[in-house]
Amino acid sequence: MKLSKAVWALALTVFAWASAFPAIRVGLEGFGVAGLSLARLMVASVALAVAAPFLGVRIPRRQDLPMIVLCGLTGMSAYQVLLNWGEVNVPAGTASLLIAVAPVFSVLLAAAFLGEQITRLKVIGSVAAIAGAAVIAVAGGHAEYTTSAWVVLAAAVVQGVYHFATKPLLVRYTGLEVACYAMWAGTFFLLPLLPQMVHGFATASTAPLLSTVFLGLFPSAVGFVVWGYAVARLSMASSTAALYLVPPVALVVAYLWLDEVPSPLALVGGVLGIAGVALINRRPRRADGGEVAGKATGRHATDRPRPANGHAADHANGHANGHATDHSGHANGRDRMDASSCQGTGHPAERKGPPAGFK
Repeated sequence: MKLSKAVWALALTVFAWASAFPAIRVGLEGFGVAGLSLARLMVASVALAVAAPFLGVRIPRRQDLPMIVLCGLTGMSAYQVLLNWGEVNVPAGTASLLIAVAPVFSVLLAAAFLGEQITRLKVIGSVAAIAGAAVIAVAGGHAEYTTSAWVVLAAAVVQGVYHFATKPLLVRYTGLEVACYAMWAGTFFLLPLLPQMVHGFATASTAPLLSTVFLGLFPSAVGFVVWGYAVARLSMASSTAALYLVPPVALVVAYLWLDEVPSPLALVGGVLGIAGVALINRRPRRADGGEVAGKATGRHATDRPRPANGHAADHANGHANGHATDHSGHANGRDRMDASSCQGTGHPAERKGPPAGFK
């Protein structure tokens, strides 16, 4: 059976965002937390700036700048610093398991500030995911690991804030445009770290240097583009389900690249966390067997803008991871970018799919 280009793009995205976690561990050796945080965003920002005219990225409206600033500060600046800081002591694969719970926080924020309904499944899933994160946090058995694990979980929290903050922007912009705006804003806010970045590029050995450039180009820049291509052509269920593969793939890559083996307790917590996120994103079934449409809808990474008279409340349901931004995010970040369940309506060829997250 011949796989479609969209499936290959989805697989490439999963691998890109999963590989970001071990690449961070290598990059930290030459750049440190501060230098790596800016270096990765700087490389990604330059790459996206070069590609932006060819990708149809428009100049944002002035009234949307405050929300773009919030996205940049949380999903890019804070996410990078916290994740890099946490990975000083937390293994790469374990960090990916913690970042995978980011959707919990976007769901809770949407319920608190947007009035989105919290179902029984979402409550159970949220409790399970947070419990899984707590298990991972104590799995290392020593204080440095536990502290760093909570720092990585804080990175998951700010990635959840990022996905929540993108919702009003996704009414007017594509997911790729929002990711570009946030990336550029996040880079700007980390410019005070420029001396550390320059020192890293001047003194780092080959492996950290290549890993840092890899982080900016592959998981961050290329990851956004191929993710948008995939979700525009595949169903929401397929795209979202694929993101659950990011932590397992990260564990495999970390083992092959860094010889990292997570503890059994961390794996148990990771399975619990991913199961909780799966429950959060499970859609209820109608009596006829079909899925009940979510109350809020939005647009995914390659949707074209809605007409000016589009429904203002048409937002995306937050889901990772990335992860942007890893993930950056992003990814999971954020470098898990989390995904949101949303529905494109701007172009006849568009299908349901979540917007880019950052790992």
